[in-house]
This record gives sequence, C-alpha cells and structure tokens, in this order.
Amino acid sequence: MADTTGNTQDTGAPPGTASDSRPRKSSWRYIGPGIVVAATGVGAGDLVATLIAGSSFGYTLLWAAVIGCLVKISLAEAAGRWHLATGRTLFDGWASLGRWTTYFFGFYVVVWGFVYGAAAMSSSALPLQALFPDVMDLEWWGISCALVGLAFVWFNRYAVFEKVMTVLVGVMFAVTVYLAVRVAPNLGDAFAGLLPVLPDADDSVLYTLGLIGGVGGTITLAAYGYWVNAKGWTNTGWMRVMRLDNRVAYVTTGVFVVAMLFVGAELLHSAGLALEKGDQGLVQLSGILEDRYGTATAKFFLIGFFATSFTSLIGVWHGVSLMFADFVTRGRKKVTVSTGEAIASGRPEKSWPFRAYLLWLTFPPMILLFEGQPFRLIILYGVLGAAFMPFLALTLLWLLNSARTPRAWRNGILSNGMLVVAGLLFLALCVKQVWDQPWSEFF
Repeated sequence: MADTTGNTQDTGAPPGTASDSRPRKSSWRYIGPGIVVAATGVGAGDLVATLIAGSSFGYTLLWAAVIGCLVKISLAEAAGRWHLATGRTLFDGWASLGRWTTYFFGFYVVVWGFVYGAAAMSSSALPLQALFPDVMDLEWWGISCALVGLAFVWFNRYAVFEKVMTVLVGVMFAVTVYLAVRVAPNLGDAFAGLLPVLPDADDSVLYTLGLIGGVGGTITLAAYGYWVNAKGWTNTGWMRVMRLDNRVAYVTTGVFVVAMLFVGAELLHSAGLALEKGDQGLVQLSGILEDRYGTATAKFFLIGFFATSFTSLIGVWHGVSLMFADFVTRGRKKVTVSTGEAIASGRPEKSWPFRAYLLWLTFPPMILLFEGQPFRLIILYGVLGAAFMPFLALTLLWLLNSARTPRAWRNGILSNGMLVVAGLLFLALCVKQVWDQPWSEFF
C-alpha cells in the first residue's frame, strides 16, 4: 500500500490517450471499479458474520472489522498496482511463477464456481421469497436470479455493469445506514470497541481472525485489477486514481460491516437474541425488525438483503468470468503475454471462455438447489476457498518485490508489512479450515 509513484471506456480521458501514462489527478468522477469490488465482496455471509459478532460480543470486535477493511485495501491495491505498473494481468503474473499456479487456479475456479453458483442463487432467492412468499418456491427464485444475472452479464459490457452495480450499492448503503441509525447505537461503547480487545470466550482468537479475514471478498479482490483494466485504466498514469478508487471501496465496505455490527450489538446483543448461521439468519432478522419497527422497515431490509446478494452474484458472474477468460487465453500456446490493453478492449467479455464460464456458474449449480450439496465437493470447496487468500497475498508479495515489477512500483515497507500480515492471517485461517474438515468421513 506504499504511496509510490488508459483505453477510454467511460474513464473521463479523451479518446486516443490509452498509451499516455502521465499521472491523472485523483477525481471522484473516475470512481467505479472500487464500487464494483465493494458490492461484490460484501455478500450476505459477511453481513451475517458481522451481525453474529455484534449479537455475541456487542461492540468488542469493532476494531477487527476495521482491520479487516485495511487488510483488504492492501490486497486490492497490490492487485491493481500490478495491472497498472506492468501492463500485464494478474494471471499472467501468476503464470510467470511456475505451472503450479495454473494448476491451482484451474482446479480452484472450476470447483469453486460450481458450488458458489448454487450458494449465490440461494442467497439471492431468500429475500425474494420472503418478500413474495406465495409466488414460487425458493429453488425457482434462485434459478430466476441466475438467469437474470446470466442475461445481464452476457449482453452488457463493463460500463453498463458498473452503473447497475453503483445503483445497487446505493440501495445497500441506504438500508444499512438507516438500520444503524434506527437502532440508536451507543457511540461511547462503539468508540471503546476500536480498542483491540479479545472477547472472553473459547476460541476467541480464531473467531476474531475469521472476522478480520471475512470482511469484503475473496477471489473478487483478485478480480479488482481486471475491473480496473475493463474501466480503461491500463498504465501508471491511473495509479493515483486507482488508489483513491480502492480506498473508497473499502470505506464503503467498512460502512456496511460497521452498520451491521451496530445492529447486532444494539438489536440482538442487548435483547439476548441469537441468529442462525448462514443466509437464513438474515431472513430471521427481518422478522425481528418487523416485530420491533414494523412491516415497512422489515421489507426495506429485505430489499437491501436482495441488493447485497444479487450484486455478489452478478459481480462474480462478470469478474471471475473475466479471470477465467484470461486463464484460458494465456494457456494457448500462441499467447505468451496477457495484457491490460486486451481486457480494456472489451474483447474478453465477448469471448467463448468468458461465456463458457458464465454458463458453468449458471446451469450446473442448479442441480445443487434440488439435490443438496455433495459432501466431498463441499469439503474440497471449503479447503480451496481457504487456500485462495494466502495464495493471493503471498504471490502478490512475490510479484511486487521482484524484477517482474518496474522498480518505481515495487512494494515499500508498508505494502510489504500489510501483505505479510494478510498472508499470515489467511494462512492461519486456511490451516484451521483444513484441520476442521471431517476427513475421516471423506475417504
């Protein structure tokens, strides 16, 4: 995150200046990819985790949520800096570290996409079924959301995608801030929660690390650099703009998670109420809100719940499909380098690998909505998901301290420190996740 110092697709730059690497002034009018990564990264699972933290420990772990945002700022900034400083994509950087990165990513993106597709459909369907209980079953709501997401991403390019995500983020922001104000948080206790204190509970260290690691996205952090390029930012002239954009992303994320922690602390903790784990806990919260504040507030929350879930769905449908298209393109023998210019051209969004992965995210996972999730596949999904974040942090640390990155844009002390902290944090969580899997039942 060291302060070292485009293809115009709605960038605000004049046409024909893609190769101009003169520094652009940081400006709010350029903001976009950060909004996308914030919307995609904060899913229903993040809101539930933060609510449960607030309901279990009050404001005690507010500091952990804030640190989680700072850690993710450093990771997203590093990914964006790689794309802009080198002109190469992140997968191109990974490929330069050895074929093992290609094998890991290929296996990960196939298994992860299959299971995540079903989870995203279900998460988007839950608030719709709660809002319209007599229209159709949960499974068909999920399928409808997936098909809408497929059609939207298939037929639209990044510029339209960004605008829709911005509108949905506005809905998410309005709902979470309204709820935080509605529950009348105790600001004195909230400020006290910024002091790094562990709760008095078993496994409090691991629980706290999990909250830090769970704030705001996994693979979507790696997709940030691709969205930066899709916006039309392809060289170091956009570095200042990217950094402002990235900070806006995680300030927005911070508002979401802090607001939900306030709700958990004031509405649930003070009343001794507990939520179910998983997305179903948010449906349960809507019932609590209806009892306390009335039907209008409950429905307003469910709209925000849907916006949160659906932005994650279409964000993954777009961002991870871009990464998969790069993965396939880079794997062809005739293509030796994947560039940000190619992403900015918009061609990958029309390519068959992009659309093939869109179909993979949409149709095969529908089976899981009806049949349930296969036990062994879920274990592999959990392990691979836990392994991705240390993989991202440690490979970025490697890439940005080597000759692969121009000297002026390599990591400074602060960036290295944050990436080391992120790598160790996610490595510890990965080991815990692997250890907790029921391996005896797997074989």
